[in-house]
Amino acid sequence: MLGLLLLQVLASCLWLGHSEVVTPFAGCPQFFYAGIPPNDALNPKNPAWICQRFRNSYHYAALYDRDRRIPVYSAYKYQPGDAKRPHSWWFVEPQLIDENLNLKEMETESFLIKQYKITLQDIKKSQAVLDDYRGLKDLVHGHLTPTGHMDDSVSKMATFTLTNIVPQDKSLNDGEWRVYEHKTMIKKTKGCTATYVITGAVPGNTYVSEGRVNRPSHIWSAACCLVDEVPKDAWGAIAENDKNKVEELSLGELEKRLTDLYGGTVTLFNNACPRK
Repeated sequence: MLGLLLLQVLASCLWLGHSEVVTPFAGCPQFFYAGIPPNDALNPKNPAWICQRFRNSYHYAALYDRDRRIPVYSAYKYQPGDAKRPHSWWFVEPQLIDENLNLKEMETESFLIKQYKITLQDIKKSQAVLDDYRGLKDLVHGHLTPTGHMDDSVSKMATFTLTNIVPQDKSLNDGEWRVYEHKTMIKKTKGCTATYVITGAVPGNTYVSEGRVNRPSHIWSAACCLVDEVPKDAWGAIAENDKNKVEELSLGELEKRLTDLYGGTVTLFNNACPRK
């Protein structure tokens, strides 16, 4: 009888544990082809899965490294539009500060400080802040989801959150990476009816802002092109974050390169996306 009772308690505990499992990006799977994000090889020790919400809409998804205070990657659908680049302020993520705030949209530091009496120190515990990017030498705000790949002014504004930013080499950001984002992508996506993109940053061995924010060793990007809902092409690109040079690769080659850099087998897209 006692054995039966113990089995019932154990079964109850297992059921409760199962019910509390949270699926990463459950609120915004639309930014990943077939709703499948990259595998766990990219996951940091202290991750945050963010559905980037602004003005009541989701615009892209980001896996954030709370310890290094940079995004691991950002995932979005490539939809460049004619809207002008906004003169935007920078946002932070209230949900990283305290889930009990029940604030699911990005906000400015000043708004949180004034309206919710949150201190700057509270914000700094969970993520990068504006001060971390002031006075950086030869480094700039490197967007993982680029403003130019969004289709309207609201989506473009949503890219200006510090959870979508890494310290990127200025010559790379202004040079060959910009060429890849704004010229190469236009050529490669010609004929695609939908293109899914994942852009990431490999953590480096150095930090900026007195050790608060990691300086990535590499910036990389991968894309899967669909024609009439069927994957027809895929490709990748990678750059060392101290050189103005971008290497274009097949998706399979990029995954192999990232496997070496991260130390675990990396799968970025659903297997239907071509690897060669």
